[in-house]
Amino acid sequence: MQLKRITVCVALAFAPGAFAAETATMPEVEVTAEKLQPLPALSDSALGGGNINHLRASTSDTAKLLEDQPGISLYGAGGVSSLPVIHGMADDRVRVKVDGMDFIASCPNHMNSPLSSIDPTNVGTVKVYAGITPVSVGGDSIGGSIVVDSPAPVFAAPGQGSLTKGEIGAFYRSNGNAKGGNLSATYATESINLTYSGATAESNNYKAGGNFKTRTDTGVTGHTLPLNEVGSTAYKTRNHTLGFAMKGGNHIVEAKLGLQDIPYELYPNQRMDMMGNTQRSFNLRYVGQLDWGALEARAYHDKVDHFMEFGPDKKFLYTAGNSTQGMPMNTQGRTTGVTAKASIVLTEQDFLRVGGEYQNYRLDDWWPAVVGSAGMGPNPFWNINNGKRDRTALFGEWEKNLGQQWLTLLGLRYERVNTNAGQVHGYNLATFPTAGAGGMMNQTRDAVSFNNANRDKTDNNWDMSALARYTANANNDIEFGFARKVRSPNLYERYTWSTANMMSIMNNFVGDGNGYIGDVNLRPEKAHTLSATFDWHATDRDWEFKATPYYTRVTDYIDAVQWNGATNAARAPLLTNQFVVLKYANQSARLYGLDLSGHMPLAKNGMGELGLKGLLTYTNGKNRNTGDDLYNIMPLNAKLTFTQKLGGWDNGIELVAAKAKNQLSDARNEIRTPGYGLVNLRATYSWKQARIDFGVENLFDKLYALPLGGAYAGQGTTMAINPVDMPWGIPVPGIGRSLYAGATVKF
Repeated sequence: MQLKRITVCVALAFAPGAFAAETATMPEVEVTAEKLQPLPALSDSALGGGNINHLRASTSDTAKLLEDQPGISLYGAGGVSSLPVIHGMADDRVRVKVDGMDFIASCPNHMNSPLSSIDPTNVGTVKVYAGITPVSVGGDSIGGSIVVDSPAPVFAAPGQGSLTKGEIGAFYRSNGNAKGGNLSATYATESINLTYSGATAESNNYKAGGNFKTRTDTGVTGHTLPLNEVGSTAYKTRNHTLGFAMKGGNHIVEAKLGLQDIPYELYPNQRMDMMGNTQRSFNLRYVGQLDWGALEARAYHDKVDHFMEFGPDKKFLYTAGNSTQGMPMNTQGRTTGVTAKASIVLTEQDFLRVGGEYQNYRLDDWWPAVVGSAGMGPNPFWNINNGKRDRTALFGEWEKNLGQQWLTLLGLRYERVNTNAGQVHGYNLATFPTAGAGGMMNQTRDAVSFNNANRDKTDNNWDMSALARYTANANNDIEFGFARKVRSPNLYERYTWSTANMMSIMNNFVGDGNGYIGDVNLRPEKAHTLSATFDWHATDRDWEFKATPYYTRVTDYIDAVQWNGATNAARAPLLTNQFVVLKYANQSARLYGLDLSGHMPLAKNGMGELGLKGLLTYTNGKNRNTGDDLYNIMPLNAKLTFTQKLGGWDNGIELVAAKAKNQLSDARNEIRTPGYGLVNLRATYSWKQARIDFGVENLFDKLYALPLGGAYAGQGTTMAINPVDMPWGIPVPGIGRSLYAGATVKF
């Protein structure tokens, strides 16, 4: 064993196959640390590069920092809350850790998604584990893992005394009049670090590249929207983090306090808007290097207070002649977690990772009564009452070096997931019924059925992974493997209970405009994945090309079937060309696809260093029970970027294209989207202590629909399932031409 001094840089990491990798370095943020690294980490292999600084200037949505990576796409949501998709699987099927914390969306629309809890300007490293995910970073997910960390604490060098550093930045984007800024400051000695970081961003509604709808009315008297304005896309967000760290030898203890305040974030593909979200977190971490290896331990607590209502573009008054409010909805979520993991050097060829995790999650989701409303009163509606979801996990992972060419990794993980929820009642009752039928919108019938069901569920889940890397020579690598991954249903999938149109459409985290009902008897999803990555590259990786085919079969896949609330049974035949109510159901699915990516130099002359990089992604998903296509699968898409570097300049011309989305979920009445091609321009100029970023998104102001943007519900009478002023069949359009500029100064 030996200690090696390494340089840890802020990076964007992605592994298209089995292994995560650091791909984009930003040397202006640099940390020096001691790390024990006896073997090349199989789960942290090297991959070709790119830079994410320009993306920070063009977006306030952290998930969009992943858009340049093969295999990644994004579900459309609010302006700072896109949901990442890995190989066709999204949301809770992807494990997301932010500064080591497993955040859970506490909202029936998943508006406070995990990646929305950190501002892009505070991102230090991002690693994406796609395909074959090592068990040390997986768990309770079947699509992969995303690990996001803010910058690591820095300390003064020996003999330096102290250091003070910071950064201030601002941006402006023309479409939506978006603007914001960020500030960070650090004071450190050889043993103490104190850091503050803060950011704010806000935007009005954005405009599409042309008229995409036929109505300007919003349901609000005197308030109209132009035919090219995408209603309910405005947002305002504020993030603050205060960190304190102490270092002694090879040991660091770090504590962070986080506060996020979102006064409003409107949603163009949901019936409701987020009109208040406060998230407070405390995160305590220890990391140390010991004689036998490395040890890391963490304890955290996260509290979310969430409020939904109709924003200014959706009809707010539902009773003629008075001021009845629309539909207030409250959610409180509490998460407490403890993790510990050790990396142990067994021999010069063997490396062992072991660890354990515990997470305690509590959720209350209730909708207050509305005075004067015939349907929303006289009592509150309990959507989820005292919901709980507790996870306990243990894992072990053995990495072995079999000479110069072979490296292997075997892992096993056990998780015990216990979920439960209390009794419920609808607007029509003040007590929790266990007998009776009917009731307004069948609320009594549905509550009785739920209250009498066995709601206490325990899942014993086993994950395993077997990975290998074969290095044929200095220019060819192959990574391949097999994984079994299991995910237990979330609380909204198991415990939402009302079959009524009005209540069910409030429970929807996929943005398709439909209503959803839970099933208390849902079983965990079990995915079996085969994947390989073929890597051809120059010895110095000046050029490289990667191809990753994959195949996944999922048993007990949680899909949905159309539901008839009147008969409380599956609907046959299916309703078409309209919004419907669906019930979650275990079925069987398969997904396969191919990721291609690469980069190469073109020339080096008086114009600087010219290069080309690109990616292409294809995914196909089917329900094996019904033959239906899986919902929200990104069609064949590609991105090609011509790059130029000259002195302080780093520029690019992006060509982005996607085929028409014709493989649609019939059960959900998914909306077709046409193919499109876009052009983006990006430019950066850097000095030693400053940089400016500017560019143009959608240069030719093209009108196009977001393939994963869902159904447009950004204006009108959104509480009714199929209102005249919010017709089915309109996909959410992408943003029209937008000029942006950002500046960052270090001090």
